[in-house]
Amino acid sequence: MAEPWQPLEGVRVVDFCMFVPGPFASSVLADLGAEVIKVEPPAGDPGRSYIPAQFGMENRNKRSIAIDLKSARAPAVLARLAQHADIVLEGLRPGVAKRLGIDYASLSRHNGKLIYCSISGYGQTGPWRERPGHDVNYVAAAGGLAFPRQWLQPPTRSSLAIADMGGGSFAAIAVLAALAERARTGRGVELDLSLFEAAFFWCAMRHSLEPEADPRAHIFPVNDVFETLDGKRLTLGILEEHFWKNFLRVAPALDRAEFSSDAKRRANGDALSRALAEVLRTRTAEEWLKLLQEHDVPVDLCLTPAQAAGLEQVRVRQGVAAAGGKNYALFPGFAGGRRGARLRRGVPKLGEHGREILVELGFDDAAIAELVQTGAVKT
Repeated sequence: MAEPWQPLEGVRVVDFCMFVPGPFASSVLADLGAEVIKVEPPAGDPGRSYIPAQFGMENRNKRSIAIDLKSARAPAVLARLAQHADIVLEGLRPGVAKRLGIDYASLSRHNGKLIYCSISGYGQTGPWRERPGHDVNYVAAAGGLAFPRQWLQPPTRSSLAIADMGGGSFAAIAVLAALAERARTGRGVELDLSLFEAAFFWCAMRHSLEPEADPRAHIFPVNDVFETLDGKRLTLGILEEHFWKNFLRVAPALDRAEFSSDAKRRANGDALSRALAEVLRTRTAEEWLKLLQEHDVPVDLCLTPAQAAGLEQVRVRQGVAAAGGKNYALFPGFAGGRRGARLRRGVPKLGEHGREILVELGFDDAAIAELVQTGAVKT
């Protein structure tokens, strides 16, 4: 098997973030070869207990050091972390990083090439800068809960943390762009990433900014989720006319004049959606999968991530790797035929790598003992 593509090997990231957005961003960087140091408070990232499954997925491939940022001895550790870092991520509300001494102005004094990314709910400026919020708030305010996700269903929340994970993706893109800029200029930069704006960008891309946007413009009655005879759920992905014609070969009862074109299928979408639901309930999921695949109709079973991990397609594409007895999904990309991710370690325990990180930063045994005894660092 070819060695994984690791374009960020040698890039050092210090991640002060908690919960989802920042850890999501740094997990992407870690998969692509970056060395990520997760800096946690002595009590740990609250995400460890809130959603343990997601915490594990987003914090594999990292090392953990627990620092009391309010300790009088913390600045000495922070200075060396900054000196050794290429990228710093923080996810606090505006103003908090400055009070803790981990803002861009404080850390860049020790490293003028530092790429520093603040990830906050509404950004570092504007009248909403200090508002509290979580993913559902950002998505709602951005327009993501205004329109339905299925033809005959009201708007509902996704199981995915759209703003948090989208914002984490944009943060990763922004710091990689900054790395490219630094290669030209030799200078670092301060980045300001808003989760609300990340959701707004996605919503605008999907629905436009037209005041009278059609609330159903993004959905189609034949591109939806349906229940089968055995209670399972299938997705049909019928958009193009040839797929509709292929589908009619196995569902001739729907070959009706009012459904004979995309425009008519949309105009009569309520009736078509109900008719499709009736037809899909006449066979089991297994029967539909076999029949529709034979007729070249886009169809898939609704699976859990754990079920998807067992698919042959995922195995062939090396989409899952194991560490510490657990399986993890990997960054979904290849370069030159090589998988663009490597799983080097599992999920760190709180402060697990504190001592080894301090040694790498140049602290001797006496200094490390003092940091631990005073509570500045928890090991």
